[in-house]
Amino acid sequence: MSEAIPFPTARSTQPFGPTEPSLRTSSGRTAAVSIDPVFLDRWSPRSFQPDPITREELLPLFEAARWAPSANNEQPWTFVYALAPEDRERFLAPLAPGNRAWASRAPALVYLFARKRTRNGSAYPASSFDTGAAWMSFALQARMRGLDTHPMGGFDPAAAFEATGVDPKDHDVMIAIAVGRRGKAEALPSQLAAREHPSDRQHLGTLVHEGRWRIAGPPSTQSPG
Repeated sequence: MSEAIPFPTARSTQPFGPTEPSLRTSSGRTAAVSIDPVFLDRWSPRSFQPDPITREELLPLFEAARWAPSANNEQPWTFVYALAPEDRERFLAPLAPGNRAWASRAPALVYLFARKRTRNGSAYPASSFDTGAAWMSFALQARMRGLDTHPMGGFDPAAAFEATGVDPKDHDVMIAIAVGRRGKAEALPSQLAAREHPSDRQHLGTLVHEGRWRIAGPPSTQSPG
């Protein structure tokens, strides 16, 4: 017989296992068990300080992404970034108006692409999954370096390919990313300022199951972040 899982399910109100204390950070988030604070401190602000960041500040983020795991070490991701004002204007154009309104203050904009096929031309169903691992490495390294990131799915894919010069026959565009130093919520329009805070996450017991999946009831609604 397998041991009982050490965290709650819909049928249990027991606290998370006694061997791991919870963790709360300056972000206001609380982990159910002890983890590295960087996972709680990373969130997706919309307010960025307009002060420039340098290529040298960005390179460690790309280097961290370079070491992400991928199937057969395919490394299907491609990052294309903009720092110069004329490049940033071109990268802003594909964004949905709601994203463009706040992302225009971010000093760096990035588009992330996933290669559609392996190096030998085979189908690559794990490409987007592997590219997601590179994005998370990028985002966590940014936080470790005092920078913040905000991924965006609201953009015109055809315009993103045009803005970056990436070939759409060989790649899918995954996300756009704003990068910079976190600004003040008051710099945003009031409706966005009210949302400028770290979001919570679903209960761990709804996401993790030992031995067999169990229906744990509807997850709580959480905003992206």
